[in-house]
Amino acid sequence: MTISLLALDLDGTLLNGRGQISDRNRAAIESARATGVRVALVTGRRFRDTRPIALELGLDVPVISHNGALTKHAETLHTVSILPLPLAAAREALRVGRDAGADALLSDDHEGLGTLVYDRLSGENAAVHKYIAWARRIHGEKEGQESVRQVESLEAYMDHEPIHLAFSGGCAKMDQLEEILHAELGAAVKILGTKYPEQDFTLIDVVNPAASKGAGVAATAAELGVSPDEIMAVGDNYNDLEMLLFAGTGVVMANAPLSLREIAGLHPTASNIEDGVALAIEQFILNNSEETSWQIERR
Repeated sequence: MTISLLALDLDGTLLNGRGQISDRNRAAIESARATGVRVALVTGRRFRDTRPIALELGLDVPVISHNGALTKHAETLHTVSILPLPLAAAREALRVGRDAGADALLSDDHEGLGTLVYDRLSGENAAVHKYIAWARRIHGEKEGQESVRQVESLEAYMDHEPIHLAFSGGCAKMDQLEEILHAELGAAVKILGTKYPEQDFTLIDVVNPAASKGAGVAATAAELGVSPDEIMAVGDNYNDLEMLLFAGTGVVMANAPLSLREIAGLHPTASNIEDGVALAIEQFILNNSEETSWQIERR
């Protein structure tokens, strides 16, 4: 069946190692759109941080952000779907994370552009400090202050349902925390881990149990009147799995964990620094029958 919706993860997939969209990826997306294919960005990032990329690409399909907890149009800010984290579960998850010594970030304000809230961060977690500085910088001085807020206490601040709660740190420490969260919260939440072993960094997102990238893609497909068979999804990490399996054509990046690349039924492509998204678009949407050098080298 012809593909009419393309769902793209950002980090490790569409974006290269410098957080940029390569010329080849950009050209392939434009070519796909010229054939009538709609393009959706699907990410664990918050909506505010994803919106500039959607506007830059001129996409009119809802942005699926916060691992599917918030699906929203970049231009109009119209919300297609919101699945907030239940308050009791959010408070319990925060307690568990605190007990484990993990740094916590809370995403709030689903009606607006979104606000990232924190109270204190450990000095050893360099990645999260870089992220806070980046989140303020990309939105400019005025909006940056609205984009990221430091409060005295997350426990005191959280008197309503947030969009999602996140913890970050070294891989071994976060593996332990993920096990504890599963044991203590069970089905009250969904826990999604995104690992970057080469950086010894793991991000754990705690979201509504019904939230996933797959759920966000399904909500978008319903709005557009598209069936799963007409969807191609591309991703590189465990939080992409439900989206990859929901789509009729699921494509996994070469930089994805081996266990993800070995799942039957999913198609391989090159890494995010080898224009893997463009190669997948060329193969499955633009119907380029010529073998790429990447495919030949990996026989």
